[in-house]
Order: sequence, then C-alpha cells, then structure tokens
Amino acid sequence: MFPPPHKERLFKNRNRLKASREVESVDLPNCHLIKGIEAGSEDIDILPNGLAFFSVGLKCPGLHSFAPDKPGGILMMDLKEENPRALELRISRGFNLASFNPHGISTFIDSDNTVYLFVVNHPEFKNTVEIFKFEEEENSLLHLKTIKHELLPSVNDIIAVGPAHFYATNDHYFSDPFLKYLETYLNLHWTNVVYYSPDEVKVVAEGFDSANGINISPDKKYIYVADILAHEIHVLEKHPNMNLTQFKVLKLDTLVDNLSIDPSSGDILVGCHPNGQKLFVYDPNNPPSSEVLRIQNILSEKPTVTTVYANNGSVLQGSSVASVYDRKLLIGTLYHRALYCQL
Repeated sequence: MFPPPHKERLFKNRNRLKASREVESVDLPNCHLIKGIEAGSEDIDILPNGLAFFSVGLKCPGLHSFAPDKPGGILMMDLKEENPRALELRISRGFNLASFNPHGISTFIDSDNTVYLFVVNHPEFKNTVEIFKFEEEENSLLHLKTIKHELLPSVNDIIAVGPAHFYATNDHYFSDPFLKYLETYLNLHWTNVVYYSPDEVKVVAEGFDSANGINISPDKKYIYVADILAHEIHVLEKHPNMNLTQFKVLKLDTLVDNLSIDPSSGDILVGCHPNGQKLFVYDPNNPPSSEVLRIQNILSEKPTVTTVYANNGSVLQGSSVASVYDRKLLIGTLYHRALYCQL
C-alpha cells in the first residue's frame, strides 16, 4: 500500500522540517546572553578589527515575534573590549526607520578603507537591499542606496563582493505569501542565487529547495550557499564573469541557516535549526532548539563536522547564525536572544 499523495507529501515535509528531532545539549562554559537583544538577531557580521554588526528585530508573516510593534535595527559590539556591550547604530535622516525590517547583512571594505554595510530589508514585507556607509567616529550608518529588482523577489541573505556588488539568495521564487506557502508545500525547488551589480543582474545558481545563508571562501574562489529545507551546504565555484558552477554538496542532518567564516582557520560556522516544526509553530512550553556546527576542510573528500554548541531552547531559541572573532563566539537567533561566549 502506498500512502495517498497528500499523506506522502506531509511525511516528506515533516522530514524537511526535521519535525521529530530533539537535541542533546552541548554547553560552552563562558557564555552570557547579550543585554538589549530580546527579539532576534538573525544575522551577524564581524569586521577584521573586531567590530560586530547585528541585524535585529526581523518580522515575517506567520513567524513568531517577541516585539511585533518595534521596528528592527542594526546593533554593534566591539569584541576587542573586555566586556563588550551591544549599542544601536544611528541611521542617517531620510531613511524610513519605522518600516526597517532587517534580515541578512554583509560588510565590504573598499580599497580606501570605507566600510559598507549591505542589509536585506523587508519594509512592509517587501524586498529591498540597503547599502549604508559605516561612520565609525559617530557610531552611525549613512544610507546610500535602496536596491529593488524583479530578480530579488524574496531575498534572504547577501554577500557583498564590491561597493555596490553582491550575491543574494532568494528563499522563495514568489513574493506573494500564499504562492510562497504553496511553493514550499509542493517542494518546487525554484529558489536561486542572484548576482547584482550596477551594470548587470543575473541568476547565477538555481534549483534550491530554499536558498538561505550565503558566504564566500577566504580565497574568494568559492561561494557557499545553505539550502535550509534540503539540509545541505552547496559549494559553488566562482568564475571571472561572476557566474557560479556547482562544485560539491555537503549533506547535514539539520536545517542550515546562516554561514560565517572563521577568519583564523577558514572553517565555516553554521547557525542551525535542529527542528523546523518548533521554529515555525511557536510553543513557549516546547520552544525551538539551537545548534551551531563547525565545518573544517569543506573542499576535501571528507569534511569534519563538529557540534560547537547545542541547546534545547531553555537558554537560546532558534539559532540562525554563529560568528567568531579571536576566540569570542556570537550566536544569534531568528526571533529570540543572542549569546556571547569566550572560547
């Protein structure tokens, strides 16, 4: 007997969400929750000088929020300080702060040492990419440009490769909420990676279930893409014309969200959701768990995958990113707190 098609699909979708998975705790000794982050820090990017940027307060239709009426923002923390604190960066006048809804972020340092911060933004649940210039003396962001494009219908994450140049993931093919739901339910594998520059915008990789986190290898030769519902990290070779070709796929047993690079080793740190069902159907008595993986030698035949941190939701719910700088680890979440650990 075969199950009826919808039952089979439900079973497959439960597996995509890892709906029955529980985690064993893997604790780190020197950790504390970061004061001032209560409603998510979906993405984190750290500059080579130890300044960390946090994207906070993301809201999505159907997703839980602990601060539904508060706009999102960008926080900064100086990891060179003894006891670093998270401070909100001021944003230049003229930028619509009330509808600011930041998602994936990426920094780019130009040859003249100008620091640009790229932010995926969902004002009124639309899709834009905002480019800011970071003014370190004033602890502020100067808004330079808003980018909208038909090839960016459902942007999730971004990796900057120039002052106005980036790769971005679309986690859905459609922008309409009902069509998004249908597309995910039917498992269409229509999501993609787009390259954007002022001169050219193009799809450079496609066929993902739900393309999510994106980053670049230290030698700039490879792009890494997390496919969250397929539980995979794709390694794509980058060509001089900015096109990408598939190099390899690493299969994991968890929903992989954002990818960060450890600058000291080139390892990939992955913020993961062990159980997507708990993440999307929020129950305070059975909260989503957290998991951080470290991937060493991803280009080799057998990469080493280790669990750096895991928690059942009692401390940290819904980890989406982990970034490291000089033996300090930051773990952000989709809609909960953030953790600072000394390794």
